[in-house]
Amino acid sequence: MNTYLLEFYVVGLGVIMLLWEAFASPKNKSKLALIGAGGLTIILALLIFGKDSADLNHVPDWLSRFYSTGGHSLFFKGFALVSTILVLLMSYDFRSILNKYTSNNNSSDNTGEFYTLPVFACAGLMWMASATDLVSIFVALELVTITFYVMVAFMRRNVGSLEAGVKYLILGALSTGFLVYGIAWMYGATGTTDLAKISNLELTSSYSLLFGLSLIIISLGFKVGAVPMQLWIPDVYQGAPTPITAFLSIASKAAGFGVAIVILQPFLASDAVSGNVLMILVIMAAATLLYGNLSALAQTNFKRLLAYSSIAHAGFLLLALSVSDFSTVKFYLATYLIMNFAGFFILNLVRVQDGSDEIDAFDGLGMRNPNLALALTITMAAMAGVPLTAGFLGKLFVFQSIVGTLPWIVVVIAFVAAAAGFYYYFKVIRAIYWHKPANEKPLTVPSISKYAIIILTAAIIVVGVYPKAIECLIGG
Repeated sequence: MNTYLLEFYVVGLGVIMLLWEAFASPKNKSKLALIGAGGLTIILALLIFGKDSADLNHVPDWLSRFYSTGGHSLFFKGFALVSTILVLLMSYDFRSILNKYTSNNNSSDNTGEFYTLPVFACAGLMWMASATDLVSIFVALELVTITFYVMVAFMRRNVGSLEAGVKYLILGALSTGFLVYGIAWMYGATGTTDLAKISNLELTSSYSLLFGLSLIIISLGFKVGAVPMQLWIPDVYQGAPTPITAFLSIASKAAGFGVAIVILQPFLASDAVSGNVLMILVIMAAATLLYGNLSALAQTNFKRLLAYSSIAHAGFLLLALSVSDFSTVKFYLATYLIMNFAGFFILNLVRVQDGSDEIDAFDGLGMRNPNLALALTITMAAMAGVPLTAGFLGKLFVFQSIVGTLPWIVVVIAFVAAAAGFYYYFKVIRAIYWHKPANEKPLTVPSISKYAIIILTAAIIVVGVYPKAIECLIGG
């Protein structure tokens, strides 16, 4: 099995879904979400069981200039596939809200494309994972970004969704400008956009090279939600459909770090420029940690809390990236996927049944659905970094990487940021058990969400106790 064909399979699946939606006219178009999730599961199986194939690293000559199956690409391909599958399953249970804000009669007539766009975004995320040239990175990145423009603003009868779409479009265009300008400066300084050739050059600390690299880092900061390109995140996360918020928070962030590893690796390994690159990344990480955690303290909306939490997690990931601990970056991302999707599945249920994503909507959840309350408690505890959970190990590995390597003031900032997380995550737990419910009607859990929450919650505990359970995912 040739790995480079997987992206073409994903695009083919997306085209089939579009044609089915256009010509077969299924009465219940939300079933396209299940079709997409099933198709991507088959492609994920091909990736898992074909990773040891002799043809794995074979790439045709016409593609090898821009594409590689080595390095960290397999991990990020699998990450994109798993994330998209979970997003499509979440979208299926979100269909009532989606129908309400896209149709006058609450029908699914106008929602077919919503279940197809994540599949095309997945193809772009997978191409980003294998891109080895600044040009191919840009093209794949734009494929992903354009689909997100549409998905964020898809609920066109909802003012918040339209506002989020406009903000994402404007700042996304600004980010693209930074990236293109940075690539131009990089090409001028090195004479190539091929990252393999750049890694073989004797890099010098020239103004043009560092300026171009700084512009690219700022652009990547938009994708991962790092300072100074983080201002779009709270409003866009709050206004976007909940499954798309999860997609942006997890898959898009992971793809951004995957690209950052590929681009920054040769610069972090160069004695001439590594000091300057390290300084940029550490300053960004410290500012991101402080902004994300301190801003989250006052939030009363659960989506906005998760948005600022996403910024805070980006800060920890930047610290691991700055010391070239790429295994820790991948481990942290894997645990982040498990925890965040568990939280978003539960938020999705409350949003659909109670019509609110405020933290107050979780008041008395322990009385309305004790099992769901327990799952959310474990999730929030893991995101805060309580021992024996996956989130604790992610933060622990980051601290092990930076202690003794980075200045002590950076370690102190990271510690303060981690401690602040306990307050705002446990604020949700307090609402679950200490507050009386405004609505005493029991929360029902659809089958898809129930099994997803059970698997993700169990994974939080299993990985927290036995981290080797996901070592196969971060290898290579």
